[in-house]
Amino acid sequence: MPSDPAEQRQRLVERIRASTGIDDRRILDAFANVPRDRFLSEAQRAVAYEDRALPLDDGQTVSQPSMIAIMLKELSCEPAHRALEVGAGSGYAAAVLARLVREVYAIELRPGLATRARANLQLTGVNNVRVLQGDGSYGLADHAPYDRILVSAAPARVPDALIAQLAVGGRIAIPVGNEHSQTLIVGAKVGPNDIEWRRTVPCIFVPLVSS
Repeated sequence: MPSDPAEQRQRLVERIRASTGIDDRRILDAFANVPRDRFLSEAQRAVAYEDRALPLDDGQTVSQPSMIAIMLKELSCEPAHRALEVGAGSGYAAAVLARLVREVYAIELRPGLATRARANLQLTGVNNVRVLQGDGSYGLADHAPYDRILVSAAPARVPDALIAQLAVGGRIAIPVGNEHSQTLIVGAKVGPNDIEWRRTVPCIFVPLVSS
C-alpha cells in the first residue's frame, strides 16, 4: 500500500468509483479529504483504505466506504442542508457527510464510542458535526427537522421518530432488515404525512439497537 496518506485516499476514491459508478465530484472529494485511518484503532490503520467495513469496540464497525458513497448519492446532499446521522460509531461517516452539508448532528448509543467520535472529529479539524450520546431509534427531536438523515445501523423497520423528524422535501437513507438480510431503503418526504419509498441495494450493517 502506498505510504503517502493522500495517495492512499485517492486510491480508495478510485475503488469507490470503480465499484459503484459514482462520479459525483463532491462525494469523491469528500472521501479524498477525510483521513479514514484517524477514525480507526492503531491495529486497523494498516488496512484503513481498503474498501470494507472495519471493526470498532462493542461489536460495532466503521462502514464500508463504497456503501457510504451509495447512501450519499441517494441523499443528494446540498451545502445548505442540515443532516442527522444515526449510529455515529467512530465519526467517520459523519466527517464525510459534513463536507457535503452545512451541519451534522450525529447520535451514538454507546458513550465510549460517542466520546471517541468527538475526539476523532476534533483531531481531524471537523467543526460542523455535533455528536450526542443517546438512542438513535428516537433521533434527536430537539434539533429537528433535518433535510437529510443517514442511518448507519439497521433496524427491522424504519423508526417513526426518524420519519417525523425529516423535513418536507427531505430524504432518508436507511438499511432495513435482520442480521442476515438487509436492503438499503431511500425515502423522500413529499408531504407532512407522505413519504415515497424505494428499495435500492442489498447491504449489511450492524443492528440498530435501543437502550
